[in-house]
Amino acid sequence: MGSFDNKTYRNVFKEIGKTQEEIDAKIKEAVDTFFYDEKERIYHPAGDDMGYLVDTGNNDARTEGMSYGMMMCVQLDMKEEFDRIWKWAKTFMYMEDGDNEGYFAWSCQLDGTKNAYGPAPDGEEFFAMALFFASHRWGDGEGIYNYSKQAQDILRACLHKGENGRVGDPMWNRDNGQILFVPGSPYTDPSYHLPHFYELFALWAYEEDREFFKKAATVSRKYLVSACHPETGLNPEYGNFDGTPMDEKLPWGQFGDFFSDAYRTAANIGLDAEWFGVDEGQLGVPLKAMKFFGTDLEAVRCAYKVDGTPLERPVLHPVGLVSTIAQSALSVPYSEDPDSDFAVAAKWVNWFWNQPLRKGERRYYDNCLYLFALLALSGNYRIW
Repeated sequence: MGSFDNKTYRNVFKEIGKTQEEIDAKIKEAVDTFFYDEKERIYHPAGDDMGYLVDTGNNDARTEGMSYGMMMCVQLDMKEEFDRIWKWAKTFMYMEDGDNEGYFAWSCQLDGTKNAYGPAPDGEEFFAMALFFASHRWGDGEGIYNYSKQAQDILRACLHKGENGRVGDPMWNRDNGQILFVPGSPYTDPSYHLPHFYELFALWAYEEDREFFKKAATVSRKYLVSACHPETGLNPEYGNFDGTPMDEKLPWGQFGDFFSDAYRTAANIGLDAEWFGVDEGQLGVPLKAMKFFGTDLEAVRCAYKVDGTPLERPVLHPVGLVSTIAQSALSVPYSEDPDSDFAVAAKWVNWFWNQPLRKGERRYYDNCLYLFALLALSGNYRIW
């Protein structure tokens, strides 16, 4: 039974001995830095009523970060910032015509000019979920602030593009129920599989779409079992529909290894364990990864094949990796036994607790994952 049923949320920081005062102070410091610190902020207000999150390594705004920012804001009860980010996304990223009508351009310059006219499905997933939560926490408004309708319309596009004369391709493979790396692609991204979101989409999407999302939740949980190595628990950035790494060399690189995108999978499994606790075999995956990396943080300094073979490639986002593995501790039941699985997970939570926000050019992705882990491990990443 998860939080959806019992309405309670674990505070893993308290479980490892931190006080509520320490936890509240740590969250406040991170939020202040992420949203408001003039030197280190990721969020920036724009004009009178808009704002964006900047990918500091690429100097652009991405649907990944924009939708992440909205999720953070609804969890933190920051309605002004939420509305600013959403208006910027809807104004500059939303596409009203062409094959990708109904989707959001995955990358824009900071003045709103589109860098690309293709979407990245993880953005649409997080936009929709954050909008549903905003509807339930703050109530629906008018126009683009009619949050629930905006969410339902996004999901309708994701499922029904290409049908009934609507041009383009859907973001889900309607035959196998898996989310795609991009619309029309013959492969997926394991870190895009969010069964805990799909359970809620199955309740709140347009009625005709609910059955699909209910099935998609089960499909994704089973997919994650096949995508994560049975011994190491590691998964590739891009995966074939059967769970094997998508090792084909693409024009923009090879993505069949455990690298940046792949880190999010363990965190997603942790949150799914917290919210729903439905186990198709995927809830045991994060502990395998924790044990693979062992007790030496130096093990997270390079990339790996999913079978654990180290590669001559340094980790680009070490703070993000530690953050996501720590968040996955939500999949490990609490125990006071010093020889228990929770004792293994607690080491990662302690490592994360002692890890500051990243500074410098590459801080965007790391600090997004850091803030999510901070919310999740303190019981503040909730279903609204």
